[in-house]
Amino acid sequence: MVEAMAILLIVGILLAVGIPSFHAMLQSQRLTTAANALLMAVHLARSEAIHRGRRVDLVPASDGRKWSKGWIIFIDDNNDQRLDPNETLIYSHSALHEDVRITPSFTDSKVQYIAYTGSGRTRTNANSQTSQAGNWLLESGSQSRKVVINFLGRARVCNPQKEEASC
Repeated sequence: MVEAMAILLIVGILLAVGIPSFHAMLQSQRLTTAANALLMAVHLARSEAIHRGRRVDLVPASDGRKWSKGWIIFIDDNNDQRLDPNETLIYSHSALHEDVRITPSFTDSKVQYIAYTGSGRTRTNANSQTSQAGNWLLESGSQSRKVVINFLGRARVCNPQKEEASC
């Protein structure tokens, strides 16, 4: 009986130490997966715009406001950042885990979107010659990642906690 109690005590201590670490690892994996999925969507939108020789948009799914609810890539024929029945859907990503938050910050911040032209450059709705640049800040717990798009339309992922100056 004493030996069983000692084993239960050791197992309890190991679980008490291990569960927080496991939770942090899960958050890190969710964050990395979400950042890579968003980066892949940006690359897909850009390559489809170049391939098709026309504007392709990446916008938040559902209500068009919250990136954490997912995103879609489509050919936006009427430039309204909404998928209409007659427009071509290229890709759709489902909602992220509830622990992952996304905060966008772009040059044209009235409507959250990324639009690529047939040349592979970003553009704003105000002017096809004005680039849309900025980033998405993804956070989960105390960890964060950024998906950054420069003025040429190229995207990359960085860790603001480790690369503060360049992120």
